Amino acid sequence: MPHPSDIVPLEPMPVDWRRALAIVAHPDDVEYGTAGAVAEWTAAGKDVAYVLVTRGEAGIDGIDPAESARIRQGEQLASAAAVGVREVEFLDHQDGVVEEGPALRADLAAAIRRHRPELLITINHRETWGGRAWNTPDHRIVGRAVLDAAGDAGNRWIFRDQLGEGGLETWGGVRWVAVAGSPEPTHAQAVGEAALERAVASLAEHRAYIAALSDLPPEEYARDLHRQAAAVVAERFGGVPCVGFEVFPR
Repeated sequence: MPHPSDIVPLEPMPVDWRRALAIVAHPDDVEYGTAGAVAEWTAAGKDVAYVLVTRGEAGIDGIDPAESARIRQGEQLASAAAVGVREVEFLDHQDGVVEEGPALRADLAAAIRRHRPELLITINHRETWGGRAWNTPDHRIVGRAVLDAAGDAGNRWIFRDQLGEGGLETWGGVRWVAVAGSPEPTHAQAVGEAALERAVASLAEHRAYIAALSDLPPEEYARDLHRQAAAVVAERFGGVPCVGFEVFPR
């Protein structure tokens, strides 16, 4: 255990922005922790949109992928609405085998050019969760691609076919990329009781997915997870329940 004097405090998340975009691999990636921060931001009048690289079709062992994709898309739309997010896109890459490379970066750059965020949010791109559990390929690949696409979106000479008359425009306005679930957090967003309850409701909407993981009712499962996650990071944020992020300024 680290000595209390060795614990590095987390900085508050930047708040001088109006629009954020979360790009993650699967339905439920935002809901496992980040949704509390999203609820705080939308309650403050900020605009947040989601882009899902897959429809999560490979995520439930007992359900055929085509049916799983249909179910999980509906669950994601409901979970986004629970925290005030109205714009949700799905890019239809194949769940479980998302391929790293220019094709993925092009799709992500196009999404950034469409939504034009100042804050870009993604999932943990590092090899592990907290130095213990191994991270999945989709998370690692999508997280790294988001970090790369933040720069691609502003470069007129990269993915030029997206630009021009009737097309997209470059967007170099991303000021930060915030990585949720990183084992190396640098910042935190305080989460109050109302936002925490909205985050619980958001995760609980993933009913089919949670039913495949736990015998607990979805609301109980979601409440336990969010309260535990917020408390773990709080020790580095003055004891305040929060969501941690590794922030890369641009």
